[in-house]
Amino acid sequence: MDYSILEQVMRRAALEAGTRIMEIYNAKDFEVRVKSDQSPVTAADEAADALIRASLSEAFPGTLIVTEEESESHVERAENFLIVDPLDGTKEFIRRRGDFTVNIAWVEGGLPVRGVVYAPARGRLFYTRASGQSVEESGPLDPSSPGEIAPIMVASPDNSALRVVASKSHRDAATDDYIARYDVKTLVSAGSSLKFCLVATGEADLYPRLGRTMEWDTAAGHAVLAGAGGQVIRFDDHSPLIYGKPGYANPFFIACAPGAALR
Repeated sequence: MDYSILEQVMRRAALEAGTRIMEIYNAKDFEVRVKSDQSPVTAADEAADALIRASLSEAFPGTLIVTEEESESHVERAENFLIVDPLDGTKEFIRRRGDFTVNIAWVEGGLPVRGVVYAPARGRLFYTRASGQSVEESGPLDPSSPGEIAPIMVASPDNSALRVVASKSHRDAATDDYIARYDVKTLVSAGSSLKFCLVATGEADLYPRLGRTMEWDTAAGHAVLAGAGGQVIRFDDHSPLIYGKPGYANPFFIACAPGAALR
């Protein structure tokens, strides 16, 4: 994989998908349907998925593209593959709360090594450069011309005053019980893969997820966090979270900055 081309293609696809998502988001109303797994889907999910798949297929012919909205892809396997959640945080989108993202990642040898997370309603764009360093791009976000790019890096956690981020739509008693083990300074609720990015930028130290997720939910955020010096590990044994699992389902996990004393 040519990482320079990958960076350009993923960035452009995410921004173009974000533009289409916001057109639907800003409309007076939109239809919400329920998929077979009882999760919601909208025209924005489907339009963004079609746009991203077309961009990736053209740039990387013959490469496996696993995407949430294409159930046929969920049974395909490859050592290296692209994985997409065209609209992560559909519930946030439906409620018009803004915490939704476009996620695109490249998985190589079981790990997401490059990724982009774009939060169009928040105007925040995070991605890994060809070098592997994660950045946040600001200013006018133009698909054809990068704006101001700044490297991002995790913080050094103060274990007597941890900053924790947790799910906005999926937080439960088990998560609250786990967070209660720590000395917490701040606890912020956020939606979608933005939680990974808040750890990556040093705005939070710890993100525990004790609930169901799929690899397309996490791969892009995982890549951004890793490129900022952070880690994503399994909740049960603290081993690295690996990708390409049968069915693409994740175990519980913890995303954090190194130095966080896990309990």
